[in-house]
Amino acid sequence: MKKSDLHIPFEFENRRPIILNRLLYVPSNYDKHQLFNEDIVFENDNNIAIEYCSGNGDWIIEKAKTNPNINFIAVEMKFERARKIWVKMHNQNLKNLFVVLAEAFTFTKFYLKDRDVFEVFINFPDPWPKKKHKKNRLIKKAFLKDVARVLKKDSFITIVTDHISYRDEIIDTFLKSLEYRAVFQKPYFVQNIQNFGSSFFDTLFKSKGKAINFLKFQRV
Repeated sequence: MKKSDLHIPFEFENRRPIILNRLLYVPSNYDKHQLFNEDIVFENDNNIAIEYCSGNGDWIIEKAKTNPNINFIAVEMKFERARKIWVKMHNQNLKNLFVVLAEAFTFTKFYLKDRDVFEVFINFPDPWPKKKHKKNRLIKKAFLKDVARVLKKDSFITIVTDHISYRDEIIDTFLKSLEYRAVFQKPYFVQNIQNFGSSFFDTLFKSKGKAINFLKFQRV
């Protein structure tokens, strides 16, 4: 499988959600999500884990390889990155992986079933560091409410970030939510989790001497 094997088969004005060989494409600036009637399907009924902000897929590819009894969904909104994951998935014959090319909030709200997800990971969500762009941050009350809807009871959500102010904002948002409880003691984060795995941004930020923060919450 190569990059040219994946392309969206219609012009933007005719866009619609579509599944293409284990990739779900959800177009931007689209409002007819209720018309889509297909499901993400695996070959078994194993638990499903989702990684949002999958980037080039380094973390989730390794997790899918080392955990064949868990089904993984990689959610990435940038086409080039999602395509890289899709190529790696097919070339390494990872039947327990599915790629979603979509904005995370939209995908969660319209394309996931209630209580269907075993675990969620969000690796280095974009901190949108400029004050005028903070409204674009993913982890907000509405998003966490939809994630809570799809998470099974007592399941976990883990967030990884190097950005201190975003870390603190995320913690505050979770602590105000009735659907979650903090797993780690105050200050509610740690800077190492054994065997968590690595990603492009993890390696990049560590090479720059930045501390990596792990936040973990449980669905109650």
